[in-house]
Amino acid sequence: MPKSHPASQPFNRSLVVLVYDQLCTFEFGTAIEAFGRDDPELKRPLYELRVAAAEPGPLRAFGGVQITVEGGLELLERAGTIVIPGWRDLAEEVAPDLLQALTAASARGCRIVTICAGTFVLAATGLLAGKRATTHWHHHQALAKAYPDIQVEPSVLYVDEGNILTSAGCASGLDACLHLIRRDFGPDAANRAARRMVTPPHRLGCQAQYIEQPVTVRPGSSLAPLLDQLRAKPDSDLTIEQMAHAAHMSRRTFLRRFHDATGTTPADWLLGVRLERAKALLETSSLSMPLIAEQCGFGTAATLRHHFRTKLDSSPSCYRKQFGRA
Repeated sequence: MPKSHPASQPFNRSLVVLVYDQLCTFEFGTAIEAFGRDDPELKRPLYELRVAAAEPGPLRAFGGVQITVEGGLELLERAGTIVIPGWRDLAEEVAPDLLQALTAASARGCRIVTICAGTFVLAATGLLAGKRATTHWHHHQALAKAYPDIQVEPSVLYVDEGNILTSAGCASGLDACLHLIRRDFGPDAANRAARRMVTPPHRLGCQAQYIEQPVTVRPGSSLAPLLDQLRAKPDSDLTIEQMAHAAHMSRRTFLRRFHDATGTTPADWLLGVRLERAKALLETSSLSMPLIAEQCGFGTAATLRHHFRTKLDSSPSCYRKQFGRA
């Protein structure tokens, strides 16, 4: 289960974002926006962000941009988190000094986050051997072929392996960043960051990377209102037929379009929503287990505990002890 840093325990807030020649600016900007901006409530950034050059020489980005940074790989020596925002060439051999710096940082407990093709850099260190990881769906076969000892998850948004967090292409990097903020500072801080960036506050890591068939957006047929309703009231006890009726679709069409839009079934999607709501309540409230189970749609505390064990390999009590506000 991922480790977190409760507010009562200080942790290393130093976060270093790597830059390199031919920098992927979208992935880089994602990390800067998520981790470098002031928190609206605290009026300061949540992390002490610095930018480090992964290699010497002139650094350029797409669009003719040239980059000047404050330091090199020495900045990684005291970092609590390192972010690798993409990479310029999957086939290019990664410089030994960068691999050594990442390996040393990981050995002393530093977290490493990759966005999109940045996973290939981390894979080259050997730190992903025997672990689950993801990257952009277009590159997952190349990752699996080059590193057969990695359990590649081809269709998820991000994979959290504790001190290693890998994410898929472009916008899913933002989901991973928000997930990390949530781990470190709780759901309120992640929600504030999401509102500032005008993005959903928390998408499940197991959600599909891409939609195979776009959901029709003509009036009355979109799934968005129904999904918003279920998120707002996870204790809703709607049948498939009632959901399909609310979406103005037949049962068969509803199930097909729901899977196309979310990558899963209504039951599994709603279970994920309920677990996320339960986790938030365990983190932020002192409500009893029966009340949390009731408010989240599990009915009984026993059912809540069952799904926690099945999906999270933990118990609600252990989760509250580890992540809750003491």
